[in-house]
Amino acid sequence: MKKPKNAWRLLAKALGEKASKNDNEADKVALIRLVMFLSIFITNCFIVANAIRHWNDEPVIHLIIDGSYVPNEVPSQINTQKVL
Repeated sequence: MKKPKNAWRLLAKALGEKASKNDNEADKVALIRLVMFLSIFITNCFIVANAIRHWNDEPVIHLIIDGSYVPNEVPSQINTQKVL
């Protein structure tokens, strides 16, 4: 069971310098740093996934032309009175 302890020590050292000479206190600080790192890492993963998901999102506009009604004449004047 020596491997997990060595892995924890390497992970704790990777998170930063030892916070205290007391191993128990230093382990608690390393655990807090690990939780903070994981929360930041997971948040960044969601941000990147959202950016990739919406890459080149363009609104699709569907234009439907009903050919059953075509006016004979286009009105020559458009009523532009202001409604108050």
